[in-house]
Amino acid sequence: MKKLLLLVLLAGVGYLVYRQVTANQDDDDLWSEVGADQDLR
Repeated sequence: MKKLLLLVLLAGVGYLVYRQVTANQDDDDLWSEVGADQDLR
């Protein structure tokens, strides 16, 4: 039973990390899109 609980806990943590990483990538993509249109010369 402890092994199952540990497995579920690890899967949950992995999912949360995955969501955070993809959210950061989406945010970076958004900012690069916004910044690409400006001429900063």
